[in-house]
Amino acid sequence: MEINNKEWNLVTEIVKNDNPGAVPGNPNVEPPGAIPTPQTAPGVPGNPPKRIMGQSRGTLESIKELGTPAVPEVKSNIHCVTIVGQIEGHIILPGQNKTTKYEHVIPQLVAIEQSDEVEGVVLILNTVGGDVEAGLAIAEVVATMTKPTVTLVLGGGHSIGVPIAVSGRYSFIAPTASMTIHPIRLNGLVIGVPQTYEYLDKMQDRVIRFVTQHSRVTEECFRELMFRTGELARDIGTVMIGKDAVECGLIDEIGGIGQALEKLKQLIEENRQQKGVPLQ
Repeated sequence: MEINNKEWNLVTEIVKNDNPGAVPGNPNVEPPGAIPTPQTAPGVPGNPPKRIMGQSRGTLESIKELGTPAVPEVKSNIHCVTIVGQIEGHIILPGQNKTTKYEHVIPQLVAIEQSDEVEGVVLILNTVGGDVEAGLAIAEVVATMTKPTVTLVLGGGHSIGVPIAVSGRYSFIAPTASMTIHPIRLNGLVIGVPQTYEYLDKMQDRVIRFVTQHSRVTEECFRELMFRTGELARDIGTVMIGKDAVECGLIDEIGGIGQALEKLKQLIEENRQQKGVPLQ
């Protein structure tokens, strides 16, 4: 026997009047012909998963990746670019090497230059050097940006990291950071002909010219540091610690992230005044 909707509504009204707790929608009252829902254990297919109270997925990911339960999200007009590990150029380095790829950094700098929200850039370096042309390309982009740029050497800014370290409008180096200055070297097969040495001299002159134009160090002093003997066990050159780099004019000032950001904010305010933008 089937019951139509009109009869079912009449039945529910009678049940509601006799037992106010048993209303339509209550599991105690089921429509005729309905199949009872089996009470299965959590985790059985067809049952909704049991909700586990605790940390959210985003928090657990932060703990796993960063070791902190929460990462502060700060909307800022300053963008941070890191140059770490080995600067990778035209040749892909092995997977175990920590690298900075120039095809990642250069588009990022171009986007910063075009962005209206970003007013300044801080470059943090901890690099052993790498590809000469890739390093010079990054340094040239930084040096020609119209927005204020500040560089900070933490740990090390060696080899081709030196031109990047001096490419900003103002440069800082941590007291314990170091910079290695040495001649250009080639890896792999080298043909022992005069043209090879002429090519090395020209490439070396490019590096020397850039460094001397974007810092207070003289060409004579930089060449002397580059070709000094007795300091490096397997090469000629010089290792300079924070204070030494400032005294020779290679880096502007000793400082850390606080001093670098303070200087960058000052440069941003000066840039606003030149453009006639009201101070904030």
